[in-house]
Amino acid sequence: MKQSLDTLSCEPCRIGGETVTETQAGEWLADLPHWRQLTDEGVNKLAGEFRFPDWEAAMRYANRISELAGEQDHHPAMTVEWGKVTLRWWTHKIGGLHRNDFIMAAKSSEIARELNPVGS
Repeated sequence: MKQSLDTLSCEPCRIGGETVTETQAGEWLADLPHWRQLTDEGVNKLAGEFRFPDWEAAMRYANRISELAGEQDHHPAMTVEWGKVTLRWWTHKIGGLHRNDFIMAAKSSEIARELNPVGS
């Protein structure tokens, strides 16, 4: 039985660690419908966008993501706008995607589901 990514915790990542394979990325992305992989300045990243009914709801989500990032010691690029939060996860130490990024994307999606964003 496959374990859900949102139930896993991040593991320490070291400089020079391995990035995920394209096969792994494809399998994990299939379980993350709000996410896409992109390349930004030569670095593979996960990007997700979540819409909310107003500024306050978007900020509640952003604050929950901030708490999660602190707990897991893994931090995204985050943009908060009226009714929208955009996240990008990648691992700076390896200059690309690590298993942790997919775990955090799944946890981010789970928090969004709890808060009932618009269009989910």
